[in-house]
Amino acid sequence: MSEQGTTARTLVGEVVSNRMEKTICVLVERQVEHPLYKKYIRRSTKLLAHDENNDCNEGDRVAIEECRPLSKRKAWRLQKVLRRAPQI
Repeated sequence: MSEQGTTARTLVGEVVSNRMEKTICVLVERQVEHPLYKKYIRRSTKLLAHDENNDCNEGDRVAIEECRPLSKRKAWRLQKVLRRAPQI
């Protein structure tokens, strides 16, 4: 048997909270089609992701990847920061 490495699921979202230690809350939005009216509706999900170096701030656009469960609600890991939020 040969072991095949599966690629981790990757999502893109915006950081809405970085108040926790080594954890960020990422808002991921998707569009789903209404079954009857065929109009696209925006749906969102908040996911907790592991940020080892605490380098994300609120408003950053980030890519996160799925990993093993790190705590009760945290099973995602920060992959990279795509766009930094403007500093005020």
